[in-house]
Amino acid sequence: MIVFMGTPEFSVPILEMLIEKKYDVGLVVTQPDSLVGRKKVVSLSPVKQLALKHGIKVFQPDRLRDDYQYIIDLKPSLIVTASYGQILPKKLLEAIPAINIHGSILPKYRGGAPIQYALFNGDHETGITLMEMVYQMDAGDMIEVSKVMIDEQDDYGTLVKKLSIAGRDLLEKRIDDILNKNYQKVPQDIEKVTFAYTLKFSDEALDFNKDANWNHNRIRGLSPHIGAHLTVNNVLVKIFKSRINDIIKLEPNEILIEHKKLYIGCLNGTLEILELKQAGKNQMLIKDYLNGQNLFINGGKVN
Repeated sequence: MIVFMGTPEFSVPILEMLIEKKYDVGLVVTQPDSLVGRKKVVSLSPVKQLALKHGIKVFQPDRLRDDYQYIIDLKPSLIVTASYGQILPKKLLEAIPAINIHGSILPKYRGGAPIQYALFNGDHETGITLMEMVYQMDAGDMIEVSKVMIDEQDDYGTLVKKLSIAGRDLLEKRIDDILNKNYQKVPQDIEKVTFAYTLKFSDEALDFNKDANWNHNRIRGLSPHIGAHLTVNNVLVKIFKSRINDIIKLEPNEILIEHKKLYIGCLNGTLEILELKQAGKNQMLIKDYLNGQNLFINGGKVN
């Protein structure tokens, strides 16, 4: 029996493959249900929705480190994790073999935000690492790597889909070898380790004292759901789409509104804002937003 552990959309194609190929997924472990919006509507994770659709038992511990014995008692042959969201306890890893589908080419970007950081840093290539799990963050030996190209148009949403499919295909290729313990593995080069820790709110802020590429890539890494943020007149604004303008010259943080377009100066270059959401308002294309807004002042500054 296989225990699958995952939570967001990234995990769904991987679990779907295991189900469609008739692997014995006896339990799905996912994060607890969340409450969304002002009305506190219960939201099920995408992985839970898929598991329930196929009649697979679901386990949702608040803290896996305190509530893992149930998994051990099932005596599964393998744990497969794909963006689960909690650290697996040492005793669980000692009791059951576990593999992870990680969204980077390790040892680069260990941690919870590898996809975001690949975009933040303007990388042209990333990938999936299929790896053994050990009780140290993303430090296990590597079974195989699959590379994925990053296009200039990619944001977090499109890159997650690419990597999820790559992870699905790589696991399908190697799952029988792993179950039969018939594979070679390669230790990670510890001298090349970098980290992509789970993001804090401060990591999602734009900084127009840095260059336009830095800010544009921050927006790419946080779209389409979270959005990078700035404040204007102490009002929070989230930015979801942008492009770099090499013709218009502005000082860092300077605002220009021209022909129903919004530009903000950076240290080097100018950022054109294409889509945003002001706190308390709907997400809008910039031309629609500028029809009725009075927050951005032409010639003013981002604070």
